[in-house]
Amino acid sequence: MATSSTSRRGALPLAAALLTASVALYMALVAFGNITDFGTNQQFVRHVLAMDTTFKDEDLMWRAITSTGLQDTAYVLIIVWETVAALVLIYGTWLWARRDQQQARRMSTYGLLMVLLLFGAGFIAIGGEWFSMWQSKSWNGLDAATRVFLFSGLVLVVNHLPSKQSDSTT
Repeated sequence: MATSSTSRRGALPLAAALLTASVALYMALVAFGNITDFGTNQQFVRHVLAMDTTFKDEDLMWRAITSTGLQDTAYVLIIVWETVAALVLIYGTWLWARRDQQQARRMSTYGLLMVLLLFGAGFIAIGGEWFSMWQSKSWNGLDAATRVFLFSGLVLVVNHLPSKQSDSTT
């Protein structure tokens, strides 16, 4: 039987830590990119909310938000959400590294739920369906949102798998 620290500690908490760190890194890079290159995704959000590259169905166009002030407010709120999610996930990763599984699982869950809400409810449901982003050939982020949503969901599941240490403490 192996006596390495990984086998004593268990590979599952290590996997949870590394996967949580991966999502934390991704969210930190997304937030950093949106802050330092504000205009690129600002245009994306503006086009999605304005619905100006959709099929222009009269029954749907009443949903469009054409006020640049409201569009930019939505974009800033997205960036704030991304930043907070990244910070929560970084803290969760730190707790995994400290081997505080109970707190690490809790904080990681909060951060991962924030990511799932942003990409699932925000980008897939609201952006994709309410604002008909799926109709746009040039401003359609559904594939990317789905990838992040699925990866974050998988990480959430791994975070909640029972491990040897957590079985004896929870």
